[in-house]
Amino acid sequence: MEVKKLLEEYYSGYDEDGRLGSRHGSVEYLTTMRYIEKYLRPGMRILEIGAGTGRYSHALARKGHPVDAVELIQHNIEIFERNTTASEQITITQGDARDLSRFGDDTYDITLLLGPMYHLFTVDDQRRALSEAIRVTKDGGVIFAAYCGNDATIVQFCFQRGMIRDERYRALVDPVTFKAGSDPSELFQLYRREDIDALMEGFPVRRLRYVGSDLATNYMRTEIDAMEDELFQLYLSYHFSVCERADLVGASHHILDVFRKGEDRC
Repeated sequence: MEVKKLLEEYYSGYDEDGRLGSRHGSVEYLTTMRYIEKYLRPGMRILEIGAGTGRYSHALARKGHPVDAVELIQHNIEIFERNTTASEQITITQGDARDLSRFGDDTYDITLLLGPMYHLFTVDDQRRALSEAIRVTKDGGVIFAAYCGNDATIVQFCFQRGMIRDERYRALVDPVTFKAGSDPSELFQLYRREDIDALMEGFPVRRLRYVGSDLATNYMRTEIDAMEDELFQLYLSYHFSVCERADLVGASHHILDVFRKGEDRC
């Protein structure tokens, strides 16, 4: 079955808004927004590639930024459109991260690639998506690319949930390095820092930040969802203080790579 069909089936039955709106899911969202806001300036034009149901696009449009969004899955587009208010300067079109030919070179101040890298399974496709995101961004603009972390999945799914006992899943995991392979039937591609560094080689960009978007959060989601507000705010302060630590980022379920176009290479 082709990747698009698999993703349509998955996202048609998945509540992405609900995930990011839950207390544990909000950590990834709040962290990502915190870093986007570090580089936002009034009037900046934004492109979100793989916008999903529009949680980030709508938040940024409601701050007064013109936002163009691209999304592959029709189900997500329908939710995106329902959530759009009349005051937002925002567009949504159906499209693929690997081909943004409808958008001109050097057009956007901020480009978000917060979902597509999860679902691209070859280096060629991954680099095409990165190349397109860089192409449409202005010289000096900032790109945010999100990835699913390899080792969080190994810990949580293989061992916490015991899925390493299943021969199907064991066959996907290197028995020496514990690097997980994937394919479209598994839906999600997993990365380590060295994978991301290799993908970025040769692009005219400079890395600004490398962030664990949720770090320990998904390992203790039940406890976090049960926290009273004061304790949760304290947890967020802790998380924000350590989310760029090189010794911790590799354990994160979600990783955010932030880089600027047109400067020294990564």
